[in-house]
Amino acid sequence: MKYIVLGLGHFGRSLGIHLTELGHEVIAADKNIQIVEHLKDKITHTVCLDTTDREAVSSLPLKDCDAVVVAIGEDEGASLMTTALVKQLGVKRIIGRVVSDLQRTIMEAMQIDEYIMPEEEAAERLAMRLDNIDIVDSFKVSDRYSIIETKVPNRYIGMTLQEANLTNKHKVIVLTTVKVGSGSQKEASGIAKSDTVLRENDLLVLFGELSDIKKLIEKGN
Repeated sequence: MKYIVLGLGHFGRSLGIHLTELGHEVIAADKNIQIVEHLKDKITHTVCLDTTDREAVSSLPLKDCDAVVVAIGEDEGASLMTTALVKQLGVKRIIGRVVSDLQRTIMEAMQIDEYIMPEEEAAERLAMRLDNIDIVDSFKVSDRYSIIETKVPNRYIGMTLQEANLTNKHKVIVLTTVKVGSGSQKEASGIAKSDTVLRENDLLVLFGELSDIKKLIEKGN
């Protein structure tokens, strides 16, 4: 998949590197030429440009990308101007970095409903979501093990956990299931049991090695 990351501060560079390592094509832009040069061997493509300049941003392949991430944090004005510009240019999926309540309010007014907080962990978690659309969220427990929140794979809908037999088949443990209500409000069902039914639109919270979890998702859909 192809992603555009605008702004190469700590968060933006971390996200760009993670996505590149996951095998995606990343075009990362920043107005600081030194940062751009420093990251040219770590991110697929790096470009030096002013992200608030309409003509400069228009030169990027916006229509061909799967998402644009506005990763600017320190300069809230530049972040909001860049977000508004990308919105005007017709990008369908925009993910913004939010560093204040006021910025979040303005983003919501612009109908930007995907945003993240500026920690390095958040960059890694966002990269995981972009790498697999069925992964809703993730938490790295150690170098080997992760906790992943994902949609119930199609082939397991309607089954109980005992029938799905995910632990024996895929070496993963189901910690709980989550029901998503109106306004994306989530409610966990408690510790998963053998008679827990996997329902459409519910989420699974899984513990295991990332490679095993990805195989489960791929084979389940």
